[in-house]
Amino acid sequence: MLEYEQYKLELQGLEKAIGELEFSLDISGTKKQIDELEEQAAAPDFWDDMENSQKVLQKTKQLKDKVAAYENLKSSWEDAIVLIDLANEENDESMLDEIKKTVETVTSATEKMTLETLLSGNYDKCDAIMTFHAGAGGTEAQDWAEMLLRMYQMYAQKNGYSIEVIDTLPGDDAGIKSATISISGINAYGYLKSEKGVHRLVRISPFDASGRRHTSFASIEVMPEIDDEIEINIKPEDLKIDTYRSSGAGGQHINKTDSAVRITHIPTGIVTACQTQRSQHQNKDYAMKMLKSKLAEIAEQQQKEKIEDIKGVQKEIAWGSQIRSYVFHPYNLVKDHRTGFEMGNIGAVMDGDIDGFINAYLKAASLGQLENN
Repeated sequence: MLEYEQYKLELQGLEKAIGELEFSLDISGTKKQIDELEEQAAAPDFWDDMENSQKVLQKTKQLKDKVAAYENLKSSWEDAIVLIDLANEENDESMLDEIKKTVETVTSATEKMTLETLLSGNYDKCDAIMTFHAGAGGTEAQDWAEMLLRMYQMYAQKNGYSIEVIDTLPGDDAGIKSATISISGINAYGYLKSEKGVHRLVRISPFDASGRRHTSFASIEVMPEIDDEIEINIKPEDLKIDTYRSSGAGGQHINKTDSAVRITHIPTGIVTACQTQRSQHQNKDYAMKMLKSKLAEIAEQQQKEKIEDIKGVQKEIAWGSQIRSYVFHPYNLVKDHRTGFEMGNIGAVMDGDIDGFINAYLKAASLGQLENN
């Protein structure tokens, strides 16, 4: 049948790409890493350091998932070829829908894995630290910042990443003034680095009794969470450490002691804070980890003259500086101004369906089609 021949040609066109993925994803090297991690897990003293043991187990699972995804793709491609030949020989039209879905699945999976090969930056494989800031506009902007926070939490859940809230500052009446979260998983930073910048919202405000249309802004910083093995030299005399009482709802330790920690790096003016952990010591560790991540970015981008470029807030959080617009009224549309990619299903986007925007950014960046990569 002609349809079967066409589907087979599509699959044959993917054969080279799938073969190249085995090398570009370093499947062989990944398997060696898994063996090394499993050797660590088998050591008698492995569970003496619970924090490290959890990291080892999590990394092992992530690497195994990566290998399994590639092997499943290769197996699905081979099975689809056999299924097409069998159906074609028997002239069996009943298999047409199943084969069509299989070809679409294999094609989509190949494209997704090919995108992973574009993540070649020094920190692309790291976890990501995201910080949200409401722009000018009071409650409306603060509500928008919280909507974005939820969107990325939904995105993380859909992609199997783990999420932890590090710090949050509630809005005056609704939403948030700022928040910082950690998103953990393979290539989390590599994918989410594209989200750094100003995000613009246009909608009929639920906080305006007159039902007028409002434009709001919020900015997002994205940093890699630097591994402890990477050395960043921070002098104690360059730090100003403040403790204060945590705000917002929490357990028995919240609001009762000065457990929240704010760290200022005097030479650069970078400020990091954490208030969500149970102790001052844990909050300090998280704040230092964020500071280390920001300073690592600076070290990698020393050619940039302004510290604001590295911190991720390159422009004023206002009109004309946005990377993406989310329009709820008078029509529904989300458009990325760097790549031109857009989606009309704004509900799906706000529920975390932002892969299209991320993929378009990575492709454009790999082709040198972005002004600021």
